[in-house]
Amino acid sequence: MSFFSQFTSPKKLRDRGIMGMNKRNHSYIGRYNDRSRFPLVDDKLKTKFIAQQAGATVPDLIGVIDSQATVKHIHQMVKDWPGFVIKPAQGSGGKGILVIVKHKDGVYVKPSGAEINQQDVERHITNTLAGLFSLGGKNDVAMVENLIQFDNVFDGFSYEGVPDVRVIVFKGYPVMAMMRCSTAASDGKANLHQGAVGVGIDIASGKAIRAVQFNLPVERHPDTERLLSELKVPEWNKLLVLAASAWEMTGLGYIGTDMVLDKDKGPMVLELNARPGLAIQIANGTGLLPRLRHIEAMGVTAHTPTPEERVAYCAHQFGAKPDF
Repeated sequence: MSFFSQFTSPKKLRDRGIMGMNKRNHSYIGRYNDRSRFPLVDDKLKTKFIAQQAGATVPDLIGVIDSQATVKHIHQMVKDWPGFVIKPAQGSGGKGILVIVKHKDGVYVKPSGAEINQQDVERHITNTLAGLFSLGGKNDVAMVENLIQFDNVFDGFSYEGVPDVRVIVFKGYPVMAMMRCSTAASDGKANLHQGAVGVGIDIASGKAIRAVQFNLPVERHPDTERLLSELKVPEWNKLLVLAASAWEMTGLGYIGTDMVLDKDKGPMVLELNARPGLAIQIANGTGLLPRLRHIEAMGVTAHTPTPEERVAYCAHQFGAKPDF
């Protein structure tokens, strides 16, 4: 909340409906998320399985490395895949993700053009298995996934990486959204803390509202100079319906859904988060609390609305004309 605190008082933050960490943990995560369901989203392999069971599209799984004895198998595993991603199954915040865009004769090329060798790749997997990147430092497994081919419509909005869409879903209702666009500072990862650009997205239209980097407003992408106000996410309604359906997939009442738009396969689920961060409020320039309280005040109805109906409701209720 540092961006808001630079300019205003705690009382004004409350008046604007800005939600802090304690409120999020106690009133929403603690109240609406059954801890027994956390493993469904804390383990990306389990998330992938439940998403596929629900009919959602996910990135292709090339393979899993779960022991030190099989680390060297990585080179044979990816030999027929031009690009791939290695990620810890229980990682968080983008830690431990290694993206390779091409490889040949034991030389692996990262999005920045930097080259690493076979030993570097094996060392990264060994660190992953040891829990260096996982929640709580627990032993982990390394997932190897196909590289996502992001839609050309995002050219210039992201640098050396795939932009993703984060939607906060409360009781099945998509209440706030942003697109995270990678930068040179974020090393091609869509992680706001590492320097990615967060673009607030209007729930009704999929158009940019405003953008921030390192919690401060920006008008253009820092590396490409692309005007961020021009961003409009295609297939927006499909993405929101996919996000809304995460409630049925997981049974979690307060969740962050991370999705991407693949050039060939369309909207797909990347991962789900039972403890989504609060920077989405900074990207949108508005607080979550009024929207969450509105959904709470609706109570329980005899008819449970479908994901499509919930999306339509939020578009009408929370949509706004972009004001960049």
